[in-house]
Amino acid sequence: MPLLSVDNLSIGYQTRKGFLNSVEGVSFSVEQGKSLGFVGESGCGKTTIGMALMRLLPDNASIKNGRILFNGTDLLKISEEEMRRIRWKKIAMIFQAAMNALNPVHRVGEQIMEAILTHDPAISRASATNQVENLFQMVGIPKDRMRDFPHNYSGGMKQRAIIAMALACNPALLIADEPTTALDVIVQSQILNAIKELRKAFGISLIFISHDIAVVADVCDDINIMFAGQVIESGKREEVFTSPVHPYTKELLGSYLTLDEKTAPDLPYSGETVNLIHPPSGCRFSERCPVADSTCRQTQPEWVEISPTHKVHCNVGLDVDETEAIK
Repeated sequence: MPLLSVDNLSIGYQTRKGFLNSVEGVSFSVEQGKSLGFVGESGCGKTTIGMALMRLLPDNASIKNGRILFNGTDLLKISEEEMRRIRWKKIAMIFQAAMNALNPVHRVGEQIMEAILTHDPAISRASATNQVENLFQMVGIPKDRMRDFPHNYSGGMKQRAIIAMALACNPALLIADEPTTALDVIVQSQILNAIKELRKAFGISLIFISHDIAVVADVCDDINIMFAGQVIESGKREEVFTSPVHPYTKELLGSYLTLDEKTAPDLPYSGETVNLIHPPSGCRFSERCPVADSTCRQTQPEWVEISPTHKVHCNVGLDVDETEAIK
């Protein structure tokens, strides 16, 4: 049994303009000790999935359909008190924008200690302090900075502190939502290396959310590509990164910069962001897709299996050789 199994999850938000279908029919699983990345542009539903796994969606959100099984328990059917015992202890999250994730009026060490004492009331304060010191050492923050306030930390140190907080209760699953946002490339590399090393040391399963497919390919075993609330391609890192099938995946891979003029990125496909209050009846990428036909604009595509571990939510975008291989 996978550590986490999500089946046909659909989530929406009630807005002034109508009901916004943020996530539609998303299914995936994460094995113990494995990592899964979600990649897509802003507003595609990545963070909504992460917040749903933590049961931290805002009041105007509602889960229309689906199951979230964690160690066989449906997280959508348990009480809030039961979820509180799972949250942080078994599933932890590195929230987006570390600058705002720490309480500005409490010392950083105290905030991490609070999580430990809340989930393990029997532990002494001295032992909790020692745990925080060890966490600081693991993420590369001097332990004498425990009594500092968040404003005394640089952006990279705040992000490291958030990682330490997420690991405080030894969770089985860690959700990292854009953990390198607003960091320079040197600090970004350090944070990514720290996440990889700590995941290996603790044997933690990881869900990594990012706009950058290259970063996800560096961190994750498997990749889900999202567009307009749907997963449109899923597979092993090597399959998605080196043999992309969906036109949108190819667009993502062709969009990052290179120093080689011969492999300079193409301009993104033209088109507007999909209206998720009134989503199209056909493929949601059809208006931006260079190979879409009339069928694409009228009916939803089926999932097509490229290999036992690689599938795509597209029919027209397949090459002739790939189509023959599927048959």
